[in-house]
Amino acid sequence: MTNPVTMDTRALEAVLFVSDEPLTPAVLSQALEMDRAAVEALCEQLQRELDARGAGVVLRNVAGGWRLFTVPESQPVVERFVLSSRQARMTKAALETLAIVAYKQPVTRHQVSAVRGVNSDGVLRALVDRGLIEEAGRDEGPGRPLYATTPAFLERLGLPSLAALPSLAPLLDAATVPEDAADRAVDAEDEEPDAGPDEEPASEPEP
Repeated sequence: MTNPVTMDTRALEAVLFVSDEPLTPAVLSQALEMDRAAVEALCEQLQRELDARGAGVVLRNVAGGWRLFTVPESQPVVERFVLSSRQARMTKAALETLAIVAYKQPVTRHQVSAVRGVNSDGVLRALVDRGLIEEAGRDEGPGRPLYATTPAFLERLGLPSLAALPSLAPLLDAATVPEDAADRAVDAEDEEPDAGPDEEPASEPEP
């Protein structure tokens, strides 16, 4: 029979694995349906287990939460894998962020996050690490870097310059078509004559 503690540890490891940011004890407590003290003890137990079995990941308590990290010894291998042009596939979040920077540059991280509706700091750092965007000055106020694309971005897309980026106008026009059609349908309904005072609305025939 599987030890309940082992099951809890496996569930904890699975939740931490799918998260891309540190998870606080409160979040883990809700996810695992146990009190915070038990979560803390479980995190410490998993931390010891990973270390004891020489796993490729370690569990650390950082920024008020728990998060899995690759072991420092594996850094060269992981770095080669991540930066490999064959393996480094762009996520949807990265593509969205890169598109915003490309069309609105120079742009701050706050502006990017406002357009996407979510915090984009991590994605921006990843794009900087890949050499696709870079800091291009600072906005008014301290600590507000402006981001712009790099020559490597143009090289990856096969573009001679930013002027060669596809125009957004056709896409925006296409996006308004369904709304216009819906508006016309509503207008048509508004123009239909109302039933006369002596007229009954049509009803389904009785079976």
